[in-house]
Formats: sequence, C-alpha cells, structure tokens
Amino acid sequence: MRRRTVLSMEQALSLPSATLRFAQLGWRVIRIESTPTGAGLPGDPNRYIGSRVADEDRRSYFVAPNVGKEAIALNLKDPRGHAVLQRLLRALDVDVFCCNTVPSRYASLGIDYETLSSVKPDLIWAGISAMGPRFPEAPGYDPVIQAMVGYMEVTGDPDGPPMLTGIPVIDLKAGDEVYANVMAALLERHESGRGTRIDVSMLQAAASWLTTVLPLIDFGCQPNEITRAGNEHRKFIPTNVYPTSDGYVFLAIGSDVQWRRLTAIPKFGPVGNEVRATNEGRHAEREAIHRDMAAVTRQYRSEEILADLRAATIPATRILDLRQVIELPQLSDRLTRTTMPDGHVVRMQPMAVDVEGARTELPFPPRYGADTDRVLAEAGYSAGDVQAFRSERVIA
Repeated sequence: MRRRTVLSMEQALSLPSATLRFAQLGWRVIRIESTPTGAGLPGDPNRYIGSRVADEDRRSYFVAPNVGKEAIALNLKDPRGHAVLQRLLRALDVDVFCCNTVPSRYASLGIDYETLSSVKPDLIWAGISAMGPRFPEAPGYDPVIQAMVGYMEVTGDPDGPPMLTGIPVIDLKAGDEVYANVMAALLERHESGRGTRIDVSMLQAAASWLTTVLPLIDFGCQPNEITRAGNEHRKFIPTNVYPTSDGYVFLAIGSDVQWRRLTAIPKFGPVGNEVRATNEGRHAEREAIHRDMAAVTRQYRSEEILADLRAATIPATRILDLRQVIELPQLSDRLTRTTMPDGHVVRMQPMAVDVEGARTELPFPPRYGADTDRVLAEAGYSAGDVQAFRSERVIA
C-alpha cells in the first residue's frame, strides 16, 4: 500500500489527535504552524502547555498527540505562503489536507477547499471547527462545547453542580470523526478518483453521542432520567460504586439474568426480593437497593467481593488510578512509546484498535519549524529560495 501524505494546519488537541492516528499507521504527517507574529510564543500554543519535559516548545501536554510527525512554519497570511502551500500539495502528492481554525479564515489563509482542490482535484480536505461552516466565526474549546451540548448537565452528582468529564472527550470525538471520514473518502476516491470536503462540527459530533438521553425528551420521560446521576446508571440497577472494608468496588448489573446471578451469591441473597426481580421493579426500589448493597459490601474486603462477582460473570472492578492503568497486563504490551532526546522512554496511550504493521514506537515530536528547510527542498526549492523566504518571513 502506498504511504499516504497528510498536510495539516493544526493546533490544540482535536486535529492533532486525528493526525496522530494517521502517523500510527505509518502515514507521513506534516504539521503546519504559523510564523512568529511578535504577539506571543510562535506556533501551536499547546507546545507551551504543561511541564518542561524536553525543551521550551515541547512540553508535557504537547508530546503524546504529536509524535511521529514533521513540522514546518509557514506564513499563510502572505500570498507567497499560499503559493508554497500549493506547491507542496503537488510536489509531495499530498492525499489529505486538514485544518482546525475558524471557517471565516479559510479563504484569507488560502486553505479553503475550493482553492486547494483546484490545485489538486483528488485532494481530501478536512476541517474541524466549533459549529461548522454555517457558523464561521464561532471559536470552540472542548469544555465550552461540553457545557453547551449538555455533557456537563448530565455529569456529576445529582445534588451537586454540573461537571466536566475528566478527559477532553469532544476534542477526541472530533478527531476520530476526521479519521473515520478521511478513511471513507479514500475509499470513495479509489472508486471515483474524486476528492472530498469534510467539515466536522465539534458541537454536532458531540451531540451525536447523546443517544441515551436526547431522544428521551420526546418520550415524555421524567426529568431525573436525563440529568446527573452521579456514579449510578440511570437505567440499569444496581450499577454504582460500593464501599468495602478496604476501599471501593464498581459493579454493573445489565440484565435480570445478572441480577439473579448476583442474588444467588450467599452474601448478596438478602438484597433480593420479588419486586426486585425485574429492572422495572428495581427502579421502584432504587435507593433502598443501593443502601442494601452497600450494607453487604462494606463487610468484606474488595478482593473477596470481586472474586464472587467474577465467578458469577458480573462486570466489576476496583477503581484504578492511572498509575495502575498503565500497568494493566491487558494494556501493557499495547502501549505506544516515544523516546525523548535524552534517551528516556515515554509510555503513551495504546492505539484504539490493533492494526497489523502499525507503528507503536514513534519519533519524539519535532521542535517548532524543525523540518521547514528539508520539506521545502523536497518540493524543489533551492537553498537560495529558502533563505529568501526566511529573510522575508514567509517561513520560519
């Protein structure tokens, strides 16, 4: 299979998370960052977020989404920068162009689909923005979209305030939509020879995950069915965190069959009764069930409870922190890795799905603009051209 090339004007997390998935497949990913403006630190602001782990512009928050990539700095506010971009598309036979800036800037930066597809008609173009091109000025950050699309309202304790999720799920969802739709577009191009425009709205992508709550509005469901439920599940009972004599366990009962298996365990026998035999009945006694479950679990050590639940094929676990997660035997040989400039190996998140031939060891992210000269030379620019561009602030 031919190695694909992705040119991505990216920053923050949503788009870098998408192009990371391409890099893991062994595709060539070249990230474009802006040239210095004097108004702040140059390039992707995420370069400067987190602990200083390598150097000033490769801090902890920047590393994991940007391994395995190349980096160039190009001034797309200058028409000469537009010409360079177009030459790169042709000379490098770029398959995919991506961006995640507000749509109102597409044309002025020369990155709009119409312009770039006229240069390379089979180009797959993908953009992430807060609300899509119908709302071209809207900025978008994950926590703001979480608040706007209802995620915060359904997260947290019912007696407490709305809460953010612990992971930037909307950034990552938007990135996964780019990945999935680019793959579909490549299949279409293979059959038709045509390129495709893909617009990912963070808001719409996030709303597509409201499967278990949004339709309930038109079913006339009770308000407590579509609001915060803490660690409980709104539908399946009992699903919750329960105290033990040495900590906590989380268990999930997803059917009446599992409930019968639970209450067949001698220590949980007192929790069962005729009303609770069905999930509908358990809804009617939700609070009492949780009290009764906790009264049982707090008498025993976590491992004893978990051993009984495993024997009954009931999903359950301790609540693990991230230091324990990274050591899980189910994941430890699936983690991806990178090596810092000083030789220190960094373990990172696994690929979502195992792919034969994928890269699990990826080069450390490049410094700002590190590959500019080499990539331009590859596109046929002479050393004199590159020097002139640098002196005229077309590149950095």
